[in-house]
Amino acid sequence: MAYAAFVQAGKPADAALAAGKVDDVAEGKSLFVAHCASCHGTNAEGTETAPTLIGVGAAAVDFQMSTGRMPAANPGPQAPRKPQPEWVTPEKITQISAYVQSLGGGPQVPGAEQVDPKLGDAGKGGELFRANCIQCHNWAGAGGALTQGKHAPDLNEATPTQIYEAMVTGPQAMPVFNDTTITPEEKRSMIAYITQVRAQKDPGGFALGRIGPVTEGLVAWIVGLSVLALAAIWITAKKRQKS
Repeated sequence: MAYAAFVQAGKPADAALAAGKVDDVAEGKSLFVAHCASCHGTNAEGTETAPTLIGVGAAAVDFQMSTGRMPAANPGPQAPRKPQPEWVTPEKITQISAYVQSLGGGPQVPGAEQVDPKLGDAGKGGELFRANCIQCHNWAGAGGALTQGKHAPDLNEATPTQIYEAMVTGPQAMPVFNDTTITPEEKRSMIAYITQVRAQKDPGGFALGRIGPVTEGLVAWIVGLSVLALAAIWITAKKRQKS
């Protein structure tokens, strides 16, 4: 009855409602008003300091809150990953996500099968990752600096669900990779590649963050110059002893 009344009122039916979880939406609204409305507006319509959440979908909310980026501590060019406040629990994230989903639809939180690395093709995922992601995230997903104070985060800290959610919602500086651009199966393969690479060891020595030539060159300069300086001091000292 509650679901029927909701649909008759002209509001979109989200996944939580379709599953009969009307209580999640109601509780999510209460949590939203208490913790999110001060920035995003009472009805999630957005304000001068925060964007509207109408139509962003449950996946966007789950990503931002599960990574600790929201609630934001301070306004800035990019919300960093951080520990969650004590009140933020998986249940409350689900409830707020259900409420936002009910406002205007949008990408939903993927199921376990959609993000299971074992069901993906890591080889194909590597090709897709190198074609679409390494410019910002580096070949190993280690992240890196962007312009205007932003950065591409380290993917080694992200769960498969968070990686999938980031691709379908395009948080902050990241573009959206919808299912037409990269299919769900291809997204799963990319997740398989990322999780495979993060598990690999570095038999050649220190990983140096896997950032690439910047750190490798810096270490080479520091170590190389130090060795040359010590060698010059030693040679000078030997000559003085002989004279």
